[in-house]
Amino acid sequence: MKKLIISIALIFGAFMTVNAQILRADELEKYAKEKFGDKWVDAATNLGSQLTLDKNEAITYVQVIEAPRKTKDQLYVLLNYWFTSTFNDANSVIKLNDKELGTIIAQGYVADIAQHAGGTSTYDVSIRPVIKCDIKEGKVRVTYTVPFYSVVRMIGGGWMSAFGGSKTPPTRSDENWTLDTCFPFAAKDSHKKTSCKALIMAHAYSNVVMDKIEECLKNGLTGNEGDNW
Repeated sequence: MKKLIISIALIFGAFMTVNAQILRADELEKYAKEKFGDKWVDAATNLGSQLTLDKNEAITYVQVIEAPRKTKDQLYVLLNYWFTSTFNDANSVIKLNDKELGTIIAQGYVADIAQHAGGTSTYDVSIRPVIKCDIKEGKVRVTYTVPFYSVVRMIGGGWMSAFGGSKTPPTRSDENWTLDTCFPFAAKDSHKKTSCKALIMAHAYSNVVMDKIEECLKNGLTGNEGDNW
């Protein structure tokens, strides 16, 4: 019984560790400010000069992580453990998990990475990045893509409505802002500051995801995956 309780505790601890690896929006913002500062327009302008949208008008990052002492099967087990533990709710899900092909694809979700209260509407921006891992002997290629910003717009929820004392409830509109219509990839953008913060937050999240996957592949997920047990 004691051994069973310890095992359950270890499993629960590992589960909590894994889920803590992907940052919430407030943690991500703190991380982004530490790396890029809190002047979102300046940071996005600088970053935009270094980025090019792909053929689908999305942001895509690719990193090859070397793990020379691990086989394809070992790398798959580590990644499968990481993905199934991390992307396990209604918003963050695994889209493809094919061991023979050596490919895992998941869709992440970070809510409310940027907000804006306009004159007539408010906006809450989230991202749904697609993370793909292609596995070979001794290495993994990670592809991180943000195809658009997922936006909830509350029409009639802006400061003009509040100031005017409007009693009409705002109406919700779900929108996808493609990146080619957002600053800095588009010169004219009516929600420029919001787009700038969204870009920096999406970029910061890519750094976090890449770092966590590399840490998992090189050092294991919980540190007790070795054969000495």
